[in-house]
Amino acid sequence: MSEMAMRALVVDDSRALRMLMKKILVEMGFEIIEAGHGKEALERLAAVGSVTLALVDWNMPEMNGLDFVKALRSDEKHADVKVVMVTTETEMPRMIAALEAGANEYLMKPFTKESLREKLSMVGIDA
Repeated sequence: MSEMAMRALVVDDSRALRMLMKKILVEMGFEIIEAGHGKEALERLAAVGSVTLALVDWNMPEMNGLDFVKALRSDEKHADVKVVMVTTETEMPRMIAALEAGANEYLMKPFTKESLREKLSMVGIDA
């Protein structure tokens, strides 16, 4: 990784879940940017530039995770962002839709610190 700190965008309408993910990611050396829904996440990204990783919930108000991933992937400057959908949506068509929209991996809620680290490792982030 370059000198720049690894930044992670955590997008979830649950403050408790954002705090949990933030705690794990901070331990791994990430700087965290939080958002409560997709629209806010796009605004935060516009303000900070880019991030290494985005952990995105599916079901959120204003703009859901799938629409956020599509918006993110439509902007070339975010092409390298690793996206992990973190959700309770377990149906295969949902997973396929997320991956087709540009998510790199899919993590089921509830998750453990180990399962999150494993998914990050699968997308090439070892911390």
